[in-house]
Amino acid sequence: MSKKQRGCSVSDSKNIKLEIITPNKVVFSKDVQSVTLPGEVGSFQVLYNHAPILSNLSIGQIKVQNVDDSIEYFAASGGFAVVLENVVTVLSETTEKSDLIDVKRAEEALERAKSRIKEKAANLDYERAFLAMERAKNRLRISQK
Repeated sequence: MSKKQRGCSVSDSKNIKLEIITPNKVVFSKDVQSVTLPGEVGSFQVLYNHAPILSNLSIGQIKVQNVDDSIEYFAASGGFAVVLENVVTVLSETTEKSDLIDVKRAEEALERAKSRIKEKAANLDYERAFLAMERAKNRLRISQK
């Protein structure tokens, strides 16, 4: 597939195609100026003509700069990102747009996770509870953007 076929719809643009996909739906799919992703060793930005990469993603913020210069934020639960020929594909278990986050549900999830960690039960899967707490904190932080 050629760059023109894979990349942005406007061949003269300096934009990239961003697709954010979860098992349930395509969360986002359009041309953007840039995207900043939560890599495992720190955030990284992808612009036009970025080198091809495959990267693990951590729980964190996805920041999208649209072609009209507006900014959108998403809360991601981790996953993978593939950058190839001006197309960025993000595969994530869950990703929510900042203004669509159910704050009450995120607060409840945070309290449940804190409670599980505090109990220190013998059968506690500490890592699972800790990650649940981190996901909830991330959702609450991103919901404020």
